[in-house]
Amino acid sequence: MKTRTWVALLLAPFAMAGVVANTPASGTAATAAPAQMSIEDIWRNPSLSGLTLSRSGKYLAATAPHKGRMNLFVLDLDTRKGSLLTAFEDFDVLGVTWVEDERLLFSLGQANSPTGAGQFDGGGLFVVNRDGSTFRRLAPTLREVRNSGQYVLRGLSVHRTIPGNTNEIIAEGNITAADSVDLYKLNLNTGRTELLTSGRPASLTFDWMTDSKFVPRITIANVKDELTRVVYYRKDANSPWEEIARYSRDKGEVFVPLAFESDDRMLQVATNRGRDTMAVFRYDPDTKKLGEQIAAHPRFDMGADSQGQEVPGVVWDSRENKILGYRVNGDIPETVWIDEARARVQKTLDTALPGMVNSFQRTPDGKRFLVSSYSDTKPRRFYLYDEAKRTLEEIGAAQPWLDGKLTQQRPIRYKTRDGLEIPGYLFLPRDYKEGTKLPTVVHIHGGPTARADTYGSGFGVLEGQLFASRGYAVIVPNFRITPGFGQKIYQSGFGTIGRQMSEDHEDAAKWAVDQGFADPKRMCISGASYGGYAALQAMVKTPDLFKCAVAGLAVTDLVYQNTSLDTDYVSSPAAVDFWKAIIGTTDLRSQLVRDISPVNNASKIKGAVFLYAGQDDVRVPIDQVNRMDRALRAAGNPPKAYVVKAKEGHGFGRLENNVDLYTQVLAFLKEHIGN
Repeated sequence: MKTRTWVALLLAPFAMAGVVANTPASGTAATAAPAQMSIEDIWRNPSLSGLTLSRSGKYLAATAPHKGRMNLFVLDLDTRKGSLLTAFEDFDVLGVTWVEDERLLFSLGQANSPTGAGQFDGGGLFVVNRDGSTFRRLAPTLREVRNSGQYVLRGLSVHRTIPGNTNEIIAEGNITAADSVDLYKLNLNTGRTELLTSGRPASLTFDWMTDSKFVPRITIANVKDELTRVVYYRKDANSPWEEIARYSRDKGEVFVPLAFESDDRMLQVATNRGRDTMAVFRYDPDTKKLGEQIAAHPRFDMGADSQGQEVPGVVWDSRENKILGYRVNGDIPETVWIDEARARVQKTLDTALPGMVNSFQRTPDGKRFLVSSYSDTKPRRFYLYDEAKRTLEEIGAAQPWLDGKLTQQRPIRYKTRDGLEIPGYLFLPRDYKEGTKLPTVVHIHGGPTARADTYGSGFGVLEGQLFASRGYAVIVPNFRITPGFGQKIYQSGFGTIGRQMSEDHEDAAKWAVDQGFADPKRMCISGASYGGYAALQAMVKTPDLFKCAVAGLAVTDLVYQNTSLDTDYVSSPAAVDFWKAIIGTTDLRSQLVRDISPVNNASKIKGAVFLYAGQDDVRVPIDQVNRMDRALRAAGNPPKAYVVKAKEGHGFGRLENNVDLYTQVLAFLKEHIGN
């Protein structure tokens, strides 16, 4: 197959280049010593991100850096000409959706938070024509709502588009009732909504599924003052709703509908009934009988995780109204196609781009495919594959400046003291020699109920690559309550924050020492959000284990975090109840909560602490980080640095702020554990 490259000059015509060699496999040795990765290299916004094709396949939408943020642009694939459509300076564009070929929908948020892209004080819903005209805000951002003195956001988001309709979509939101999500037909020209889910079976609904005729047929609702969720189903638009399942977010079996099959009757669902990990099954909602198991993995959830959140599983094409295959987000993502045409394309791409994770989406005419290709050591590149011509044309690269600079992201398993076997990742310097003991950083992800780091992606991956380039070993362990690895790991985390959950971080550090590469006298713990909490709590709980801690955007006071309206989720009783279950109490004013809040235990911290925060953070308001700073000073052990950035929220979005932060972090690590 012939491979060609398009030299991408953003917002200018693409020029055709000559034939280039196939991309080498991950881990292939470089012929020359690579240049050292700079801080700017790892924190620069990608040149391209979030590529998606219009319905005809003629136009390509993506986000690209402009004014320090990821903004929206559109490329005409025939003329190779592009147009910039937005110019936001305080938010990144997220969730881009085409409405046929003419319009685009998107929301706003933070692209590089500690738990992945999130809306936080962004959100909102916006529509713009492909040529940049008729820009309209359809729903406000959380920042707008809070600035108006309100604390409950009534918002809208995209549920699905309607083929052949450029003026309307089906949206979901809480316009009718603040505590419940409904479906609406949303007019993109006027912003007017038409309720589609009147007569819903319960309050506190949060998720809906429609059939191929756009009839709402399934909804899931929370139960007030409980962690219980109830799944409702109806046979058609005129039939009554009935309960078909219920599950708890913290224990027991979970049942999550994923998709209707092409007959609009049988369902494919994710459940862990009779097993540890979530698997995909057929299900007859009329008889309420679970059918055969279709797809499963022994270590990783498929379809949904143990808290009921959807994860890769069923590959379903809304345009063709059929299931095409099954996907699992394992140590390395895998896809099995039941559609023969897709299986053939996958084989061709994997042959042309060996050692890479190759995914694709087909243009509606079936002639071309938009391809994404990456590995742990090869930054993501985007291609157009023409099956008839057997040509693979490179559109552009996300981070070409990282070529030859990345180290391997090695999957690991470590055992906790009570017998759990938990996955994670290890980063070692590219020139590491077996038997060498290295200064080591243990990076703890945020959430904590989030699988924040996957193959080639995540805040821990960024820190892992940067720190490894400076001679550190970096462990990025998951821990109990991390979803995606089965119910045993997830459910064993409830009621253990600051206690057994912290012991998992200790056990990951011990594993690193036992493996022979970590120097037990030169270990630091790092993280942001919950990871920042974990870093501080480690310094309180095991003051002699870690020499230092880097705590970003850190929860320091669990009472404040879950009672103050400064926090973006406290107005949601369900969210607060969930945190009570994580802590293991119904009384947020109890002694237990105070005892596991680092702000109350600053005097127990012996080692060096580095703090950082965003001035405008609404997920972890800065006041509690300020109080941690004061508590450490009062205890006679002031932070070695406290970096605060204005106009930043839950994660730093501006390159110059991350460069300054990590220049100081690397100096801090060098001072306290060497390099």
